[in-house]
Amino acid sequence: MSTSFVTRFAPSPTGRLHRGHAYSAIKGFAAARKQGGRFLVRIEDIDTTRCRPEHEAAILDDLAWLGLSWEQPVRRQSEHLADYDQALERLRAQGLVYRCFKTRKDLAEAALSAPHGEVEAFRGGPIHPNEEDRWLDEGKPFAWRLSIDAAHEALRGFHKLRFDEKGEGPGGEHGRIQARPELAGDVVLARKDVGVAYHLACVVDDALQGVTDVVRGSDLFEACHIQRLLQALLELPTPVYRHHRLILDKTTGERMAKRKGGETLGTLRDAGMTGAELRAQLGFDW
Repeated sequence: MSTSFVTRFAPSPTGRLHRGHAYSAIKGFAAARKQGGRFLVRIEDIDTTRCRPEHEAAILDDLAWLGLSWEQPVRRQSEHLADYDQALERLRAQGLVYRCFKTRKDLAEAALSAPHGEVEAFRGGPIHPNEEDRWLDEGKPFAWRLSIDAAHEALRGFHKLRFDEKGEGPGGEHGRIQARPELAGDVVLARKDVGVAYHLACVVDDALQGVTDVVRGSDLFEACHIQRLLQALLELPTPVYRHHRLILDKTTGERMAKRKGGETLGTLRDAGMTGAELRAQLGFDW
């Protein structure tokens, strides 16, 4: 088996999988199979308020029903928080992150007051040390944010940041892409109650697992910009990205999402559909 092509399917166990998830998982598995490479499953369970063990068990059952197989053991993010702490500490040591005490409510109110309803990417920066010490003593919650300005200075600009897109972004993006992390603003990398946020965990996991190709939906294309920046700051390898079209809901025409409910793979299984039949419906002929 080749180690020159390694991809992964990385669901969050916050609910049951739907056709869109199935398409993405099969797409990655088929790509690895064609290349004689490796297919991994990673459980992104850092959201302790929404992730459930029963959802994880159902996800693995659904993937097996689809006819997929993957390497063991499955990596669960909740079991590797020390890896993310180490990466965050490295960024802290470089002066690239700061504590942000603004709540989600604060940010929502700021968005409502923005002119013409425009929401700009958050750009903050550290508060005065005396005020920070006072709020820490009071136990005020905070998030660790990446400072775009500090990152720009550390890298002497973002003009050299690029990534390879061998699939297609939502606007037809393909080829060698200029990363524009400044458009995302000062993203959250960790919170006091959760040791890590999505972007940081994702790039650390991909590097530690040796992922060479990321196969995922085009709705995640914009994440490449900030993830490419984190890879540069942490001196991690950059995988090739292969974004694919989204499977839309037949009734609404909107992209499928767990929070919207609707038809799941479990529903299809209970109705008597086989994994092979669903693979065929999604355009896979094996």
